Amino acid sequence: MTSPLRRKSTTAPALAEQVYIQIKRELFAFRLLPGERFSENDIVRLTGASRTPVREALNRLAREGFVTVQNRAGWRVRDLDFAVFDQLYEVRTLIELSVVERLAARPPLTALDRLNATWQVAPAARRHDGESVFALDEAFHAELVAASGNEELARIHQGVTERIRIVRQLDFTEPHRIAATYEEHGAILKAIGQQQPAEARRLMQAHIETSRQEVRKISLHRLYEAREQARLKSENTPEIIEPATGGHRSDHQSTPNGGLTHETS
Repeated sequence: MTSPLRRKSTTAPALAEQVYIQIKRELFAFRLLPGERFSENDIVRLTGASRTPVREALNRLAREGFVTVQNRAGWRVRDLDFAVFDQLYEVRTLIELSVVERLAARPPLTALDRLNATWQVAPAARRHDGESVFALDEAFHAELVAASGNEELARIHQGVTERIRIVRQLDFTEPHRIAATYEEHGAILKAIGQQQPAEARRLMQAHIETSRQEVRKISLHRLYEAREQARLKSENTPEIIEPATGGHRSDHQSTPNGGLTHETS
C-alpha cells in the first residue's frame, strides 16, 4: 500500500481531501479489494492521518458509492456490480449519441479544435502511458458533451463518469486499447467535422460498447490477479485488513481457476 501522508502545515479540509485521494487510489488499484471489510483504524494506519479526516473521506466515498458502512463491522468496499455498471453505460450511451448527432448537424465548432489537435495525430505523436491517456479520454467525452451547450446534461454525464471510473480506467492498461482509443476518437471527430450525424452516432455507439465489454473482461481478470496476490501475501505475512470473500456482482462470479459460475443467491 502507499506511504502515510505527511500532515505538517496541512489544514483539516485539505488533509481530508488527501486521505480521500489516497483511499481512492487504493480502491482503483485493487489494493483495497471489492468486498473487503476494514475499520477506520486500518485507514488511520494506512494514511497516517487522524480519525476525523479519515471519517470525512470515508463518508465522501460512501456518498459516491465506493464503500458502505457496516453495522458493528466498520466499512466495506462495495462489490463491482456489473448490472449497475451496464445501466450507467446505457445512460452514458444515450447522452453521448444525442450529443454527437447534435454536434454533427451544426457547422464545425472551434470548441472542438483542441480535441482534434489531441486525437487526430500521427502514431508517433501519441501518448502511450495509460494514466495520461485515460485523463485525456475523460476530457474528450466531457468536452463533447459540454460543447452541446446543455449544462444539465453535462452535470448528469459527469456523475455517470465518476461512478464508472473505477472500471473504466482499466481500459487504458492495455496498449492495444490505447491505440484503438486514438483511432476511434479521431474517426468520431472526423465524422462530426464532416457533418455526418448518422456516422458520428454509429461510431460513438461502437466505441462505447467495445469499451464496456473490454473493461468488464479486464476488471474480472485484474480482480482475480489481485485476490491471488493478496492470498499469497497472507500466507507469508499477516494482513492488517482481513481478506474478503466477495468481489463483484453480476450474472456470474469468479472462481479460483479464473472461470465463471452462475450465482446461486
